[in-house]
Amino acid sequence: MTIPQLTAQIQKKKSFLCIGLDVDLDKIPKHLLYTEDPIFAFNKAIIDATQHLCVAYKPNTAFYEAYGLKGWKALEKTIGYLNENYPEIFTIADAKRGDIGNTSTRYAKAFFEDLGFDSVTVAPYMGKDSVEPFLAFEDKHTILLALTSNAGAFDFQTQMVEGKTLYTKVLETSKSWKNSKNLMYVVGATKAAYFQNIRKIIPNAFLLVPGVGAQGGSLQEVCKYGMNDSVGLLINSSRGIIYAAHDESFAEAAASKAEALQLEMKAILG
Repeated sequence: MTIPQLTAQIQKKKSFLCIGLDVDLDKIPKHLLYTEDPIFAFNKAIIDATQHLCVAYKPNTAFYEAYGLKGWKALEKTIGYLNENYPEIFTIADAKRGDIGNTSTRYAKAFFEDLGFDSVTVAPYMGKDSVEPFLAFEDKHTILLALTSNAGAFDFQTQMVEGKTLYTKVLETSKSWKNSKNLMYVVGATKAAYFQNIRKIIPNAFLLVPGVGAQGGSLQEVCKYGMNDSVGLLINSSRGIIYAAHDESFAEAAASKAEALQLEMKAILG
C-alpha cells in the first residue's frame, strides 16, 4: 500500500484509527473456545464489526506465537482474510524485529511476501544494516521504534548522547538510510510533550501512536502536536476496543468503542 492510498482512506473514513488485534484466549468470550479456530473466529468478528471505522489493523505477533503452530496459522488466516476482503485497510505486523542483514531480509520476506503485511515494526538498536533490508521492499513500510509508551522508555530513549537524546539521534540518523522514504515511526501517546520536537525532525512521516485509552494517552494532545498536513498519524487502540465486552455481544461492543474514537477523530479532522 502506498502513502497516498493510506491518506485517501483516512479522508474517506474520517478516521486514523488502528485497532490492535492482541488476542488472549483467557480474555475472549468463552463460547468462541468451542470453535475450530477461536483466535481467528474472534478476529474475524472484530474485523467485520469495525472495518468501516478504522484504517489499519495491528496484530502483535507475540499473542500468536505464544500458541505455537495454531497461533501462527490463526495469524495467517487473519491477514489472509483482511487482504482478501478489505484490501484497502493498512496492515501492521507488530513484530519488533531487527537483526543483521541476512536475518533481517528473511524477517522481511516472512512478513511482506509470505504473510502479505503492508508494514512491520522494527527495533533500531543494531543500526542501518539491520533496518535497510526491510526498507528495500517496494510499497512496504518499516515502522521504527523511536519513543515508546512504556515506563522503561526512559531507561535509554531519552538519555543524552553527544548532547542529544537517544531517540533524537535515532530519528536523525534513520533519515540517511537507503529508502528512508519507506519509514514510519512508533511514538507513544504517553509522550505527547515530545511530539513537537519529533515533528521538527520528521515533519512528513507517519507516526504509529500506541497508548491512547488503556495506557492513558490523550488523543487531543497527540493531534495538537503530532498531526501534519496529511494527518500523518495512526492512533492504535487494542484492549480498549477488542475487550469491550466478554459475552456474545463482544463484536458490537468493540464497534461501539471504535465508533466513539472515530467520531472524536472526525471532529478533529473537521
